[in-house]
Amino acid sequence: MRILLIQTAFTGDVILATALLESLHKQFPQAKIDFLVRKGNDSLLKDHPFLHTLLVWDKKNQKIRNLLRLTTQIRRNKYDLLVNCQRFFSSGLMAAFSGAKQISGFSKNPLSFLFHHKAPHEIGTEEQLHEIQRNHKLIAHLVSDPPQKPALYPPDMAFEKVKHATPYVCLAPTSVWFTKQWPGEKWAELIRLFPKDLNIFLLGAPADKAACAEIAAKCPDHMVRIMAGKLSLLESAALMKGATMNYVNDSAPTHLASAMDAPVTTIFCSTIPQFGFGPLSGNSHVVETTEKLDCRPCGLHGHSSCPEGHFKCAQILPKTIIQP
Repeated sequence: MRILLIQTAFTGDVILATALLESLHKQFPQAKIDFLVRKGNDSLLKDHPFLHTLLVWDKKNQKIRNLLRLTTQIRRNKYDLLVNCQRFFSSGLMAAFSGAKQISGFSKNPLSFLFHHKAPHEIGTEEQLHEIQRNHKLIAHLVSDPPQKPALYPPDMAFEKVKHATPYVCLAPTSVWFTKQWPGEKWAELIRLFPKDLNIFLLGAPADKAACAEIAAKCPDHMVRIMAGKLSLLESAALMKGATMNYVNDSAPTHLASAMDAPVTTIFCSTIPQFGFGPLSGNSHVVETTEKLDCRPCGLHGHSSCPEGHFKCAQILPKTIIQP
């Protein structure tokens, strides 16, 4: 049996889709499972023990040409099952022309009328499903077990590279969206609440170095190390695994922690846990404003600035972040 999973969205979406990979491998342990992701997220799944082949779509260079090339390759692979987690036309095109014996996808996809099995993808309803539960609906007709948790498998060398004496904490203070990002001065206040001899690692992408440096500069008496841009995604995940606690925004690092079952505290500003993207680790905590704001949530993904101009949803006291 040969299976293809498609998730060409952002890093957090791919991490959450690994729950499907876990469920399908458990149900069909002999199956050859392939995974299609956008270029940049392929490092997450490097040498994954359950993957047969990793397909990569370069969206930034010759996007359409690469899309057509992948569509042809997928058709040649003759999949028995194709599971499309994306809800946009491009992934629908690859699925619809795959020739797979069975195609499963969300009904919101514009080409879903060509799928064999369709499932709803609803956010903010009374059912309040987590994203892994919504994704699981795509294979629930084949897998009787409940959804598995997402999982990543950093190699031994990743753990060796980030090996540090405990205890330590990790902070991931940035986000693509401004309104999903707890302000930098709040992160600095949080750091100043920690013991001065505690190792503190600031995680992020290369583009986050400046923001992390600004936070660290406000805490000269603390042992803050900027790791933004120095670690791969899997190396960051390995470092988070050993942390006493990981403090993150409602963004990809939440899901990195979940995939490692690492302790995590997620701070929600403009978004809410009810959207279904909260942490899944055994030791998970959610922190959000206690103030009743008519403007919150102001969107699913956040905004480049507060639509109301006050950003009250981010006015969370640092002392309420630290777990006892």
